[in-house]
Amino acid sequence: MTELARLSIFKQILEKGPIILLFISTLNEFDFNYLGLKYFSFNFPFILIYYWSLKRPGSLGYGLIFLSGLFNDAVVGLPIGVSSLSYLLICGFSSYLRNITLRPNKINDWFFFGFTILVVNSLIYGVANIFFNIQIVYEDILVNILFTFLFYYIFSYLFELYKNFVYGASSV
Repeated sequence: MTELARLSIFKQILEKGPIILLFISTLNEFDFNYLGLKYFSFNFPFILIYYWSLKRPGSLGYGLIFLSGLFNDAVVGLPIGVSSLSYLLICGFSSYLRNITLRPNKINDWFFFGFTILVVNSLIYGVANIFFNIQIVYEDILVNILFTFLFYYIFSYLFELYKNFVYGASSV
C-alpha cells in the first residue's frame, strides 16, 4: 500500500469522525457517578448533533442520527424512539438557524442552542411523562440542561479546530 493510499484512508476515517463519535457516545452512556458527583451531567450527543448539523450538515446523516437515537434508547432504557425524536428535533432547530443566519456568530449559536435544548427536553420529558408514565426528577434535568449549555461553547471550539484540520478552514 502506498503512502498516498494510507493518507487517503486516514483522511476518510477523520471525515467520518463525527458520526463515529456520535455512536460511541450513544453506545457508551457515560456519567460521573463513579466520581461521586451527583449533580454533574451533560448530554454530549446533543452538543455533537447540534454543532455538526449547524456547521457541516453533510457529516451526519439523518438516518444515522435516528439510528444512534435508537441505540441510545436501548442503552439507557427509554422507550424506543424518544432519543431519536429529540436528536431529529435538534437537527431541525440547527437547520432552521443555518437557513436564517446571514453571518454566523458563535455566541448567537450558543444561545440558540440553549433555547433548543430547553424546548427539546421539555417536549421529550413531557411526552415521556404523559405517554410512558416515566417519573421526572426536575433538578437532574435542570442540571443536565445547564451543563450541556455551558459545555457547548467549549466543545464548539474543539469541534471548530477539528473541522478546520480535517476539512480546511471555510466560512460555513
